Amino acid sequence: MADTVVADGVVADSVVDEFERDGVVCLRQVFEPKWIDVLAAGIERNLAEPSALAKRYTPDGKPGLFLGDYCSWRRIPEYRDFLFGSPAAAIAGRFMRSAKVNLFHEHVLVKEPGTLEPTPWHHDLPYWTLDASQVCSLWIPLDPIDRATSVEYVVGSHRWGKWYTPKRFSDSQDHESREAKLEAVPDIDGARDRYALAGWDMAPGDCIVFHALTLHGAPGNGSANRRRAFAARFTGDDARYALRDGYMSPPPHGFPGAPEPGSPMDSEAFPVVWRR
Repeated sequence: MADTVVADGVVADSVVDEFERDGVVCLRQVFEPKWIDVLAAGIERNLAEPSALAKRYTPDGKPGLFLGDYCSWRRIPEYRDFLFGSPAAAIAGRFMRSAKVNLFHEHVLVKEPGTLEPTPWHHDLPYWTLDASQVCSLWIPLDPIDRATSVEYVVGSHRWGKWYTPKRFSDSQDHESREAKLEAVPDIDGARDRYALAGWDMAPGDCIVFHALTLHGAPGNGSANRRRAFAARFTGDDARYALRDGYMSPPPHGFPGAPEPGSPMDSEAFPVVWRR
């Protein structure tokens, strides 16, 4: 698995090749402390002022807190500053081998100490309102995270030719969907020795780049440390807006100014944030 220091912002061809083969790479110290500080301030603002799309996955009375929120970059200036001003979009463009990069959305996932709820095994594209092969996320931790509480990825799963039914984060059950091509997510935890699993100890400044069809999941946070993560979602040249026949997350109403289904992403909802 790639575990790479990006020298002077340059991603080597060999690392892009690994991403295309494995569906996931870990990059070390690609974001300067100032950008981590910007995101940390944004997340604290987000926690104090969650959007209408925010979801609390920890039941009342249970320890810790697992909270998710997304599509807030217009109202949280720190998110906007990061997404439009940091190297994130250029990194995504390099891995997607794309001439341009559109912002799809940002997704914030916070697991406070003592949180029991896992993130179920899933991949992202079946949830999303788009069809693409050039699509990736940058998962950026704002706290030191050890391998035991970090996200894990099934290496190469983006090349299986499978689309799996979206899972509910609240209870790990399937969402309802009428799309015939969707299959049940395999029991990764029940047969871990059958899969090549990647995960890393991480520090602020690191990030994971992964394809939207790469299976991934995460345990609860049994540590004494916070686990704040900011995921920046980007699309490339071949992406087209799409509406699913069933559950969609984020929901279409979270994207004011979206293009017509089947159209390129370029729009008020999904601005171009980088060009080669």
